[in-house]
Amino acid sequence: MPLILTEEQTMLQDAADGFLAEHAPLDHLRKLRDDRDPDGLSRDLWRGFGEMGFAGVLIPEAHGGLGLGAVEAGVIAESLGRSLTPSPFMGSAVLSAKVLSDGGSEAQQAWLPRIAAGEAVLSLAIDEGAKHAPSRIAARAERSGNGFRLNGAKALVLDGHIADALIVAARAQEGITLFLVDPKADGIAVERTVMVDAHNAARVTLSDVEIDADAVIGAVGGGEVLLNPALALGRACAASTLTGAGDQAFKITLEYLRTRKQFGRLIGEFQALQHRAAHLYTELALARAATLAALQAIDAGCDDADLAASVAKAKAGRAAELAVQEAVQMHGGVGMTDAFDVGLYMKRVRVLNELLGDAQFHTERLARSQGF
Repeated sequence: MPLILTEEQTMLQDAADGFLAEHAPLDHLRKLRDDRDPDGLSRDLWRGFGEMGFAGVLIPEAHGGLGLGAVEAGVIAESLGRSLTPSPFMGSAVLSAKVLSDGGSEAQQAWLPRIAAGEAVLSLAIDEGAKHAPSRIAARAERSGNGFRLNGAKALVLDGHIADALIVAARAQEGITLFLVDPKADGIAVERTVMVDAHNAARVTLSDVEIDADAVIGAVGGGEVLLNPALALGRACAASTLTGAGDQAFKITLEYLRTRKQFGRLIGEFQALQHRAAHLYTELALARAATLAALQAIDAGCDDADLAASVAKAKAGRAAELAVQEAVQMHGGVGMTDAFDVGLYMKRVRVLNELLGDAQFHTERLARSQGF
């Protein structure tokens, strides 16, 4: 399959870029950060996502969404990377929407129209430590009456502090199980975490949380069947966001090279900087190709789509990291000051690299898949 967007996908990209440029430029992020907004994002903007169809890009038409695919979700995620817009898109429209679309009951899927309209925020609570480790879930789900009792703690729950519902991964006797939980239920404590990039996550603690059996998403012990496709999709979309952030940092740097003078010459005329810029351009192009290939593989239902997503996340993470490092260095170090935008991109890339597994996690995962 050609590693280029179709005409319709390009139109979606233009629409997303235009919408975010108008409604959520970088000043939007700065204002939320400097005002110490209690939500850390704009609910009005999220409703705007719903009106534009972005929030429902993956949600079936029967539930009020567009019913499109992973490539289209990646297009929107890349635009969010370019604009650095704080948005519940990843947690709600990608991860949660995928889980509920694939395995939710009729009552649970009633959340999908609300997500598509930008009226609800859902969060997937899976990780428990400083690093992504979906195979080492320690939160427990024990049988209690006609339901379950949950105990444990979750970290890096995207926008969990404003979530209307949580999808919690816990270990039952039968295996990993997913539960749709009300964050206001007795025994749940949610603590907001403002990350270094001014985006939001939360730490969620569950202490003897009693839930009914109908809170189970899919089958008891069948959580991995729902989690694996959702995580693959999330990783590919995170790679898209990384690509967008790295590409925008590169564009800002190119403009600086064209305008900044040193020793009476534009610094972009120095061959050493030209070589570094050319190398960065190729790395970003490779990352974009790997990411699009992963998104296309997911849409095609390929057996290796999961591994393709790991390739994309690792490559995009390294390319974006190189992009922001070069951006700061070519700005002469002043890029780290808040007066310049490239420092914001560096912080965002650092957080995105940790989200759903860093390059080392995915490199090791690929190696193990090959028997190494």
